Amino acid sequence: MRVLAIDTALANCAAAVLDDGADTACYTAFDEQIGRGHAECLMDMIGEVMAETSTAFSDLDRIVVTVGPGSFTGLRVGLSVARGFGIVLHKPVVGVTTLAAIARNTAPRDQGAPLLVALTGKGDEVYCQEFDDCGQPIGEAGVRRLSDLAASLPQGIRLAGSAAEKVAGVMDLPADQVLSTIGFPEIRDVAELGLTADPSTSSPSPLYLRPPDATPQTKGRIERQ
Repeated sequence: MRVLAIDTALANCAAAVLDDGADTACYTAFDEQIGRGHAECLMDMIGEVMAETSTAFSDLDRIVVTVGPGSFTGLRVGLSVARGFGIVLHKPVVGVTTLAAIARNTAPRDQGAPLLVALTGKGDEVYCQEFDDCGQPIGEAGVRRLSDLAASLPQGIRLAGSAAEKVAGVMDLPADQVLSTIGFPEIRDVAELGLTADPSTSSPSPLYLRPPDATPQTKGRIERQ
């Protein structure tokens, strides 16, 4: 299977083509940690990986895209491009969470304690999810306060993600339980998760874990009778 993977959810902007076929295997990726400006970079990256792998769009079997947690603007860029390709090419589009991709990269696979992937949120909030030692989810993704995590997580928990050190500090955990402080997924992990994702359950829909900060404007509004 040959997939085009896209990630614009967080500070990184990345695209990759991955083929896991015995006779057609290939992998090429382009990525840049940009913070903002994903829309200006993404299409050029896609063009580069398609050209480097001599892939025509008709050769793709599916499109893979990160669905969050992440920035509202970044998510819209990647999801819009992925859905557009899916419509035009009549190919399935599958969504992969940033938390799952980081877990795939970090999970120690040692039959040990579970892994919490935690990304920095607003204030003392973190976006997080628990996974087993093989990177399989064992809980739902959610937004939690650091104080709540400290009271509920086992002392043996391993940590990964941009908020890992904050969580470890609140829980007074030893440094070796922080396996990674990576703040965004590796695009290869996104692509590999996309190879096995079920299109019927892995929707390319944004994963928003907290309500928007904006509230409807009421001042000056005229009530119509």
